[in-house]
Amino acid sequence: MSWQVQEAKQRFSEVLRLADSDGDQIITRQGVEVAAIVDIDEYRKLKQARRESQYAGIFPPLGDDEIADALDTVVAQRHAVSATSRTIPDFGE
Repeated sequence: MSWQVQEAKQRFSEVLRLADSDGDQIITRQGVEVAAIVDIDEYRKLKQARRESQYAGIFPPLGDDEIADALDTVVAQRHAVSATSRTIPDFGE
């Protein structure tokens, strides 16, 4: 359903109820669609899909434990590289 801003403001509780029961509620200003009120579950799905699509094809989505493991690996590799690349100064005996 489509609502003009003023009407949506006056009947906000109804707009929310309809978003939950009937789906997206479109808000218009001077006949132009400017916003949508969506059910919270739909919003969460959209948000998750957006996060996943940002990195699609670059690397697979990781869980918290996998991210922590990957970061630990990077830190360990950096320490290993820095330990082997240190030079010992020659103080000229």
